[in-house]
Amino acid sequence: MRNKETYGLKKLIFSLTLTLLMGCYPNEELNVPVNDPDIVLESELDIYIEENFTKEYGMAIRYKFVDNYVQPGQRVSPVRLESVRPMLDFIEEFWIDPYMDVEGGEEFFRNHVPAEIVFLGGLIFNNDGTVTLGTADAGAQITFTNVNAIDVDDEDWRALQLQTVYHEFAHTVHQRYKLPNAFETIAPAGYTGPGSWFVLTDEDALQRGFVSPYSTSSPNEDFAEVVAFYLFDSDFHTNFIELEENCDTDDCVSRNEGRIKIADKLSAISDHYQNVTGIDLEALRQAIQSRL
Repeated sequence: MRNKETYGLKKLIFSLTLTLLMGCYPNEELNVPVNDPDIVLESELDIYIEENFTKEYGMAIRYKFVDNYVQPGQRVSPVRLESVRPMLDFIEEFWIDPYMDVEGGEEFFRNHVPAEIVFLGGLIFNNDGTVTLGTADAGAQITFTNVNAIDVDDEDWRALQLQTVYHEFAHTVHQRYKLPNAFETIAPAGYTGPGSWFVLTDEDALQRGFVSPYSTSSPNEDFAEVVAFYLFDSDFHTNFIELEENCDTDDCVSRNEGRIKIADKLSAISDHYQNVTGIDLEALRQAIQSRL
């Protein structure tokens, strides 16, 4: 069964009005037909994908839109053909290459890479007013959204893509090797549930000991969000680890208590990664940050 994961960045507004929802679906023509998978490869793009992704990593790139990439009731735009190659270069530079650069990373990547990578042109709009920024299917598929807006110099767009892929790829660790011991007990009272996390603010989440509202939805999402934020957020330590000095308000004290819990989670996750994957998470972060 598809494991849909809906989560948000700080600057993305989830309380979309009906008018906004109805006006956000561009009427784009599919630029590439949905072909029989057995057809002989002819386009330069398909040959490039076959040589550099499918044969190299066992990873199929799905850019030709079919409706089973989204759930009933969801709306999304197909990807434009001219956005595909730049997106391939992006995921190679910021997702694949960093793993190739760290000890144990190449072996882990090749053994855990999902079989399918799906590109969608826009964000996925849901009937409940939320927006799905990326999805994964039990480690077998990762879906990138908003590919048509590709701009590697746009920090918001870049953060969306990096949070998506680092979050979804982190799920393969707990799916295969479980969560770190007692991870769920670090901030047990802070969890909300899949249907109520989006009413929290970033401040609420931090005071509870979480890096984002979505991370409160379950221990599994908490694990993946800590990994994602740690890898892509250059200000992670300032935002989530370093304690505020001279706290004289209850909110300040609560934020610091939350940071202590996040630090405990990061320590547990880093030890877990080292033990079960052989990857130094700090080295992986440095490899990623050097590219940013």
